[in-house]
Amino acid sequence: MEDDYKSENFYNMDRFFNAWQGKVTSGIPPTSMMLAYFDWAIHVANAPGKQWEIMMDTLKKSIQCSTYPALSAFLSDTDIKPPFPEDSRFSGEEWQKWPYNMIYQYFLLIQHWWEKATINVPGVSPHHQDMVSYAARQLLDILAPSNFVLTNPEVLRVTMEQGGRNLVRGLLNFLEDRQRAEGRPPAGTEDFRVGETLAVTPGKVIFRNRLIELIQYSPATEEVYAEPVLIVPAWIMKYYILDLSPHNSLIRYLVDQGHTVFMISWKNPGEADRDLGMDDYLTLGVMAAVNAAATLLPDRLIHAVGYCVGGTLLTVAAAAMSQEGYERLRTMTLLATQIDFTETGELSLFVDEGQLNGLEDVMREKGCPGSGQMASAFHLLRSNDLIWSRIIHDYLMGERQQMSDLLSWNADVARVPARMHSEYLKRLFLGNDLSEGRYMLDGRTIAVSDILMPVFLTAAVNDHVAPWRSVYKFHLLSGAEEVTFALTNGGHNAGIVSPPDHPRRTCQLSVRKRGEKYVDPDVWLKTAPADEGSWWIQWQEWLANRSSGMTSPPSVGSAEKGFQPICDAPGTYVLM
Repeated sequence: MEDDYKSENFYNMDRFFNAWQGKVTSGIPPTSMMLAYFDWAIHVANAPGKQWEIMMDTLKKSIQCSTYPALSAFLSDTDIKPPFPEDSRFSGEEWQKWPYNMIYQYFLLIQHWWEKATINVPGVSPHHQDMVSYAARQLLDILAPSNFVLTNPEVLRVTMEQGGRNLVRGLLNFLEDRQRAEGRPPAGTEDFRVGETLAVTPGKVIFRNRLIELIQYSPATEEVYAEPVLIVPAWIMKYYILDLSPHNSLIRYLVDQGHTVFMISWKNPGEADRDLGMDDYLTLGVMAAVNAAATLLPDRLIHAVGYCVGGTLLTVAAAAMSQEGYERLRTMTLLATQIDFTETGELSLFVDEGQLNGLEDVMREKGCPGSGQMASAFHLLRSNDLIWSRIIHDYLMGERQQMSDLLSWNADVARVPARMHSEYLKRLFLGNDLSEGRYMLDGRTIAVSDILMPVFLTAAVNDHVAPWRSVYKFHLLSGAEEVTFALTNGGHNAGIVSPPDHPRRTCQLSVRKRGEKYVDPDVWLKTAPADEGSWWIQWQEWLANRSSGMTSPPSVGSAEKGFQPICDAPGTYVLM
């Protein structure tokens, strides 16, 4: 008994230390990075061929560096290393003049050298290789010449023109941001207020439980499509990303096209909700909303829509309903949603067994940690665009980035119950239980192939959260009568928030019917027809073609059926 007591004390000591360490390191424990580094270093030391390749590359780049100044003095087109396609830091005209062209070319040579040194090392695990490559890239991004006044010609010119006033403004911007980091929203978000300028599509909260508010939006047309649309957003984000300003609100667009729309608004959980898990989110969330819509419109099937992890949850619910013979769904639409998690992109850098162990200890202490850590991970994946470009613009140039409705929404973080977060990461992200036939619900195995209804998939080319090739894998698991796949440009959020009047949107789309041959994603990318414009238009037509016709708008809520309107949209949970 005494030994058990001591073991428990030692275990609690480890948990306390891991929780403290996780907060200091933003959830990436040093042990994970050290294991990755040693895996890479030991295998490089044991690979003479790779060492020879690195040495030859070093010699080649040394010669290039030594001859570049002389060449650039006589030739106008002397770039020896182009930036990576997504890197726009050195695209300005001033960067092409001496000595700045030499400075950034030297930097690019070092960047490409480290890429070659950290990849394709025989024997290194892919996860550790990605971590080492990522760490080297982050270190180089810190040291990039664009981040310093004397080596950034654009910043230096502004500093000379303004006599350093830009740096004074930048210092004031930095101090203001530090103060706001203590709990106040970022500068500029005060111009965007939920219920006043954002999330203003008219509607009512017609159902509420401890986890969700269900919003039914008021009709905007004299007739509506018979089948309603039920949207399941991600629980790690506020739902109104789909109802931002009126001009880019997907909900308003659907209502204006004649659809009856229901939206789940997840409660922002507190410490008392720490033990809510995935089964609770299914029963109190998705199924409660489906049952409410089915009760209000008993003779009509539902067009179900899931966004991000909300789509993963909807897929589980749809498969379970199909197994039970509870046919309430007419179609299913998945927006930037992964079902198979074997290729999750760079986001997997932040999730492995060691990191999850530390994260669980942090969550055990807090109960419902905020999404700030997840937001930090997303920012680090695109550090040039989301971190360093802002530092240059706000702190070196001394200019404030203009706040937008999407940026304001992004700052409105949501919390996640500890149990839910842990179960999602263990069962789906790491375990991949859903796609591999191990996900259990009420003692039954959930099979995606049981979903037979038509499915519409939307993915975005530059999505770092749900890479489009990962979303495309739904084709390998599906038993649906048809799968329509739409690939839009943009990222995880901007690609989805894509109103019809957006000037720079494109969309590739194809339909695969049950029984047709599978097409590899790279082949699909080369052969699928592409159109200018938003995927919203094609999706709305898809919904309309799978509806049974037009009818009179239903009432918003129904006291007789137990769904008396509670309050106006956007409700109360979204404000928590």
